[in-house]
Amino acid sequence: MLPAWRPLLRHTPHLPSLVVWALVACAGCSWLALNRLQQLHAAFETDARIVHRLLSQRVVQHDAILATLALLQPSAPDQGSAADATLPRLPSVYPQILSVLQRPGGAGSWPGTLQAPLSAAEAASRRSGHAEMALVDLPAGRFHLVLASTPASHALQIDLRTTVPQDEWPMDMATSPVRVTLEQGGAAFVVQPGRVGEGLGWSYAFHKLLAAPSQPLDVVARRTVGLAELPWLAMLGWCVFTAALWGGGLAWWRQRIARQRAEELLRLGQVARLNTLGELAAGMAHELNQPLTALLSSTQAAQRLLADDPPDLDTAQTAMARAVEQARRASTVVGRLRRLVERPELAGQAQPLALATAVQDVLHLLEPEMAQRGVVPTVSIAPDLPAVLAEPVALQQIVHNLLMNALQALDQVPQAERQLALRLWMPDAAHGALSVRDHGPGVPPEARAHLFEPFYTTRSGGLGLGLTLCESLAQAMGASLALAPADPAVRGAEFLLVLPAAPDTPAPSSMP
Repeated sequence: MLPAWRPLLRHTPHLPSLVVWALVACAGCSWLALNRLQQLHAAFETDARIVHRLLSQRVVQHDAILATLALLQPSAPDQGSAADATLPRLPSVYPQILSVLQRPGGAGSWPGTLQAPLSAAEAASRRSGHAEMALVDLPAGRFHLVLASTPASHALQIDLRTTVPQDEWPMDMATSPVRVTLEQGGAAFVVQPGRVGEGLGWSYAFHKLLAAPSQPLDVVARRTVGLAELPWLAMLGWCVFTAALWGGGLAWWRQRIARQRAEELLRLGQVARLNTLGELAAGMAHELNQPLTALLSSTQAAQRLLADDPPDLDTAQTAMARAVEQARRASTVVGRLRRLVERPELAGQAQPLALATAVQDVLHLLEPEMAQRGVVPTVSIAPDLPAVLAEPVALQQIVHNLLMNALQALDQVPQAERQLALRLWMPDAAHGALSVRDHGPGVPPEARAHLFEPFYTTRSGGLGLGLTLCESLAQAMGASLALAPADPAVRGAEFLLVLPAAPDTPAPSSMP
């Protein structure tokens, strides 16, 4: 089975360029999305650090209040102190302080049910040298802060809700997607609810303890970036921009291919016209040379007769001499014209060529013609096909003429029945062959014997020189062109071009 091949990829950049556009568009969109995510992460980090700083400043203030109360009390327990007068006024000055408790030295105790937890915190404070937390209820946002001192110890009941500095807060607590909590031992106080975990997206997190050893609360900030927050408009704009560039580049490429195809067809047409002119001039020269030769012979005979009798025929002799001279001149001109328009020997110009590449190039040139007729050619190529010896332009012209004849034959059948098959194979070890088969009406039996004769044509308006020229070009390269025998089971005509294989040339491994 010969592998099937269609000559599309090399000359049609649509699929590769579409892949390149998709890669560029995806890369640009990814960069825009990544840049947006980096901006959101940087803003999140900045806000989280500001939140940590503000909350740390407030809780450090609690330590300062307790230290001030310890300094204001007298050294003797029976003396009055400035702290005693200050205690009732602290909640009005500091809204986060709900109440202030004092345990005098000696036999004093903490009030009622607070005795045990506050005493334990006081003992811990004496050991650590700083205030300690007690009765922590983070979900409610309440805890006591106890500082052991002499002669009296103090405790502050703190409300975390009023600890948050609303006027300096870096985010809008009602709308910000960032969730901020103060956490300790698995419990949490929600400072800012945020919108964590809504939908799919990217998550950011911030963890840092407050800058107060007495209140080891962990400031936790979380942020989930949803898909809706990506710069879709910018990404759409990038895709449209790159698509416009791709479309412009594709249009430029199509124009370039069309221009190249037109130039190649023009060059091929010029060569074909020159070769056709050569065939025509050679035929005319052959046809004119015979009567001119006869005219020359007759005129010379007349000259000899007139020279014998009568002896005084100088005028006739001069006229005959001029006739002979003009006849010789006409013969010389015709011969010079024939030498001028005769094609050079192509066998000396033959070079190793990839037959499949030549066929591919001609198919590319004829793509508009095939598309207009709705013809999709199928090409089968033998995997071991070697290079052939041929003259590039002559080979291209032969293939072009064969394909154009096939397309013109397919014009005579309905479009749904139009089939064009090309096969490239090795009939033997020394030759490469091309078969062009159409499913047109075929060649009439009476025309098969005259198909390669000059000026013989079965098409209205044809010159009858195309196949003659192709046969002459093939023979000049050492190749052969023939019409395959008719197959009653298959409609249409098949032409076979057999070319000599290039010596010592490895077979191409794949199509270009």
